[in-house]
Amino acid sequence: MKRRRICYVSGTRADFGLMRSTLQAIHSHPQLALEIVATGMHLSQAHGQTLREIEASGLPIRATVPVETDPPTGATMARNIGQMLVAFTALWQEQRPDVVLLLGDRGEMLAGALAAIHLNIPVAHVHGGERSGTVDEPVRHAITKLAHLHFTASPGARERVVRMGEAPDRVWVTGAPGLDGLAALATRPRAELAREAGFDPDRPIALFVFHPVLQEADAAGAQAAAILDALAAQGLQVLALLPNADAGSQAVRTVLQQRSQAGELRLATHLPRADFASWMAAADVLVGNSSAGIIEAATFGTPVVDIGQRQHQRERNANVIGCDADAPAVAAAVRQALGHGRFPADNVYGDGASGPRIVQLLATVPLDAALMKKTNAY
Repeated sequence: MKRRRICYVSGTRADFGLMRSTLQAIHSHPQLALEIVATGMHLSQAHGQTLREIEASGLPIRATVPVETDPPTGATMARNIGQMLVAFTALWQEQRPDVVLLLGDRGEMLAGALAAIHLNIPVAHVHGGERSGTVDEPVRHAITKLAHLHFTASPGARERVVRMGEAPDRVWVTGAPGLDGLAALATRPRAELAREAGFDPDRPIALFVFHPVLQEADAAGAQAAAILDALAAQGLQVLALLPNADAGSQAVRTVLQQRSQAGELRLATHLPRADFASWMAAADVLVGNSSAGIIEAATFGTPVVDIGQRQHQRERNANVIGCDADAPAVAAAVRQALGHGRFPADNVYGDGASGPRIVQLLATVPLDAALMKKTNAY
């Protein structure tokens, strides 16, 4: 039997980390053949050259598609979508995959959906139907309307995809792939992590992951500075990750680098997935606006202070406290989080068994002419 060729587009350390176990399951399935197209920040030295992480996984990389990451502006992001669209089209016209697999709401995923649908290639979309309220939300919904198969993370997300007009029999609740095997990755104890970072394990530790919001790009640096001021005022030791390459990121990077040079925080360009999971499990609070705080941190019961607009309309677990991006609001939320301590490890985004569900669907769903006839179901 001919194996179905599944092409996954990956543009960041984050999406690859979330999908890694699912991609490994696809690669090992007797009826499926995986290929990865790597682009975006994976190829950037300033963002950790994380293509090496894909290479180290042993998963097959079909192609790399370089794009510009500087200057980090909305215009650069828009131009990159065009460059990726041209490159993906050429790749898939030369050798067509059976399915293009995409996750979330970034520009590389939108480019992948646009190229695939115009080449009459089925698109499978993971994490559709979620809300955020920033530019990510309309991009996510645009990908949903271009996709043919929908692997949603929660019943609420599935309901929204169906209400958008997608056929109910092509929308499944699979859960969030990033939860698969996540708890088992957190093997490094707090004392070891603290010693490596130069922290006192007996004092509170914050994991800081803050990305700029396109509509607020001009304020991103000031927001990052205000948040860090609040953390310092609360006496927290801070491990900070550098932001993504979106508009406004240079200002955030500058603030973090200055604070790192002044000894106010420990700065990391990139953490391997296992180290990131260990830090989420060990930290007293996760602060910022990463989807990791919304989706993954609940697996460890870690309190999360989610700041600003980037994630503010997403379904939340009990461990998430939302606040505005100003120092007094952040300080109050951090005090609340530290005062509460850890939460029960309940997670609305799934049970950690998403990958097998996605793989089974990719292997068995009919890829026929009827699937490709995209119309609203109402």
